[in-house]
Amino acid sequence: MGTETTVAGARPEYRGLAYWMERVLKESGKVQASPDVDAVHDLRVAIRRCRSVAGVMEEVDPDPSWVEMRKLGRKLFRQLGELRDTQVLEEWARNLSSDSDPVRLRLLATFDGREKEMRDAALKAAAKFDQKAWRKLERTMQSRARRVPPESLAAECLAIERLDAARELHAAALRTERPKPWHALRIGVKRFRYTVEGLLPARYEMWGDNLKRLQDLLGDVHDLDVLAETIQQVASAEPEESRTGWKERLVSERHARIETYRQLTLGKTSLWHEWRQGLANGEKLEAAAHARLRVTARAMDGNPGRTAQVARLSMRLFDSFARVHAGEVFEDKDLRKVMRAASRLHGIGVVLDAESPAKAARKFLRETRVVPGWSEMHWALLAEVVRYHRGGEPKAKHKTFARLAEKEQAAVRGLAGVLRLARVLRKCGIESTVGMRVEKSVDALIVRVPGLEDSELIAVRLAAGKHLLESSLGRPLIVKTVPMAPKLVELPKMEEDSERVRTAAASD
Repeated sequence: MGTETTVAGARPEYRGLAYWMERVLKESGKVQASPDVDAVHDLRVAIRRCRSVAGVMEEVDPDPSWVEMRKLGRKLFRQLGELRDTQVLEEWARNLSSDSDPVRLRLLATFDGREKEMRDAALKAAAKFDQKAWRKLERTMQSRARRVPPESLAAECLAIERLDAARELHAAALRTERPKPWHALRIGVKRFRYTVEGLLPARYEMWGDNLKRLQDLLGDVHDLDVLAETIQQVASAEPEESRTGWKERLVSERHARIETYRQLTLGKTSLWHEWRQGLANGEKLEAAAHARLRVTARAMDGNPGRTAQVARLSMRLFDSFARVHAGEVFEDKDLRKVMRAASRLHGIGVVLDAESPAKAARKFLRETRVVPGWSEMHWALLAEVVRYHRGGEPKAKHKTFARLAEKEQAAVRGLAGVLRLARVLRKCGIESTVGMRVEKSVDALIVRVPGLEDSELIAVRLAAGKHLLESSLGRPLIVKTVPMAPKLVELPKMEEDSERVRTAAASD
């Protein structure tokens, strides 16, 4: 609630998770010694920073440690929040009325009783806070947080996701005066601010003041709404004249802050527009989205080396089919983006469900917010390609697959077919894409693979691995081995120099 101030002596925009986790331990000790307004606020800020990082990182790294961190600090954070809210409301009550106002007196008496109760509860929660478990988590969380370095493309993508979510809440709030949408907007702005603060410090240096200003305005609106509700609950018996005066003042204060918010966020000088223009667009946005997906792949994939090999083979096959115009699937730039993402993410399911990894991976992707730069349709295709990269082939009786349009079903078959063939080639010992090519004959497509072993076992594997792609292409797909190109052996530099000297001497 209310205005937030920076922790004394700290520059939050330059502090990482390790700093804030350590800060939680220090500030909890201060609260136990003296739970005054500043101590309570500073501890809440430190816990909120940690919870904000956990909330962002959970989206790209669903490791249970992030949930454990938020759970560990949840009770203390809530108790401190209730105490802080009471303290803020008491401050509003003092500032908006005269000393003799009966509603003011009723409010202050109510808040005084609440504050004592909330202070005791906060002290108990601080005493019970498991510092040993927090320190243990600190070591784990630091390494996982480094998966998204500050100022990286992945960090920028996460900030855009938070910005887009907040802008949706902004649009909803502007359509009404009701408190609930404005409170949701306040939370959305707060999440965007903390994401920029923690992951894009250079941008926060430019945007921090305005971000804090918006958050403060929306915080004031929320405080005034809560105060109005509290007056109805505890001061309904006070003189009507006093209650009417309070209502008018609260409406006026609230209206002034909403109007200021509108001035800052609407029109050509909108802060939303400024912030969005300052983040990735165009080709950089696509690169940022892929970087964000790559973080998820690294965080969840138990065998990243194998996945990287399959990804290289998949993209080489896709591009080779595109060069010979093998089908519409390979002509579509957006489907290449889907292929690229699927080739990186196809291994994430094992950590989710070892028994049904492909289905688990699809479920995870369908429940994940669509990344910036992607359409809902292409995101749905990604989930289906990852689902059918192994196991049973897609069929009309499969409900999710059946809901796709015919063209989209063809795309899933083609892309999943490429991924299946790439996986089989890797199992057959093919790790390099050097020399691999696709040729188009009158009635077939021929994939030439250097170094592919010619054996019955390999033939059986290839027949199974190419079936989906072959049926998608509508023509035979022949995989042939070709001799590997001989490696050129370079002479050491000293030998080359000696040879040059001998040649020069002979010519003399």
